Amino acid sequence: MDATSAPHRIPPEMPEYGEANHIFEMMQTMLEQLLIFQPKDPIPFMIDHLQRDNDNVPKIVILGPPASGKTTIAMWLCKHLNSNLLTMENLMAKKFSQLAAEATRHYQKSKTVPIRLLVRLIQERLNDEECVRRGWILDGIPETREQALMIQSLGITPRHVIVLSASDTVLIERNMGKRIDPRTGEIYHTTFDWPPESEIQNRLIEPEGISELETARKLLEYHRNIVRIMPSYPKILKVISSDQPCVDVFYQALTYVQTNHRSNAPFTPRVLLCGPVGSGKSLQAALLAQKYGLVNVCCGQLLKEAVTDKSRFGELIRPFFEKKMAVPDNIILKVLTKRLNQQDCIQRGWVIHGYPRDLDQAHLLESLGHKPNRVFFLNVPLDSVIERLTLRRTDPVTGERYHLMYKPPPTMEIQARLLQNPKDAEEQVKLKMDLFYRNSADLEGFYTRAITINGDQDPYTVFEYIESGIINPLPKKVP
Repeated sequence: MDATSAPHRIPPEMPEYGEANHIFEMMQTMLEQLLIFQPKDPIPFMIDHLQRDNDNVPKIVILGPPASGKTTIAMWLCKHLNSNLLTMENLMAKKFSQLAAEATRHYQKSKTVPIRLLVRLIQERLNDEECVRRGWILDGIPETREQALMIQSLGITPRHVIVLSASDTVLIERNMGKRIDPRTGEIYHTTFDWPPESEIQNRLIEPEGISELETARKLLEYHRNIVRIMPSYPKILKVISSDQPCVDVFYQALTYVQTNHRSNAPFTPRVLLCGPVGSGKSLQAALLAQKYGLVNVCCGQLLKEAVTDKSRFGELIRPFFEKKMAVPDNIILKVLTKRLNQQDCIQRGWVIHGYPRDLDQAHLLESLGHKPNRVFFLNVPLDSVIERLTLRRTDPVTGERYHLMYKPPPTMEIQARLLQNPKDAEEQVKLKMDLFYRNSADLEGFYTRAITINGDQDPYTVFEYIESGIINPLPKKVP
């Protein structure tokens, strides 16, 4: 059917519900599980999968060469995310497990565990209730491409893979100073991370295999394997330099594992930009409209167009413009609703700026079914806003706009005739800023999933942050 003659109007509640409850991702995950495990009776299998409700628990693999700090980062992530840390040592130490006992015997004889036995041991551990409920972090596994492929063939798929990297000279130096607390398993270093407590210092031991020659051999083996492992995890792998303070490495890793990957779900952006006068809302809206084809909806511009077109709403608005009075909310909302109900807004999405300005307007907008799925607050300090606005000037002859700091007029003659718009006077700017921040707390409380951005930086840097917030899914609400 021709969409221009008989457009299909999908109720906005449907995509809102789908995104809020991650319906598309849920269906995609279930389909993946069905294809991997191919159960004889799919219905009970899917019911069991849904009842587990663990699609968003941590499933992380951390890899890296010796002394890169992967075990430390894995332990910190485990504590922070309340997840389960899986290492070769604790997999073999599992009590009442025949597989763990068999793996221990192999390891004691040859210092290695056969691939099939290791993978079965991992599968057994991941089926434990604790791992199902709280997720898992694999430290240093897989070690080879064969292990990675075999793990994948059993349907064990991480959501995030982190590879730590550093130069070999740094790693050798680190490894030779490594010490371990046998009581807690914490790792320390004689130069970089020596514990202040004498009690801990006295019980630290030097682990085996940390000599320069042994470390160089392990690094050579690691480099040979990692280049073959990395292609097994396209799109979910992040390389982080470990040649920096451990806390910085941890926060980079934490930020990554808490980020949802881009969804393949159909998505029509409905973006709301909030911010004080001079925060750059108009520019950001124009950039979004240009790149993504969104309809740029400026509330103030809509009112001016309605007056210019002499429409029915325009006649209602004109007296307020002439008296320089605020247009009532009910008239603004009628003009705005008329625009948002047009087919281009429904099909392409929209970006609104200049509305709502307070909590009542936000409630009115949502009550009519126009609920944004991305809300951004642009924070800019008063000094920066005053600098941006009070130095703006207009040439009354050419209509050209200038800024005395960022875009000064080319000649003294032009500068002499420049005029300032009364609304850019410092008193007016301060008044508008005060009005915005008086209402912003209520708006932030209403839009609980809004993203706050520092607007006091390069406009294209701000745009990159906004763009990232649109193309990436919102984090799932934690009950």
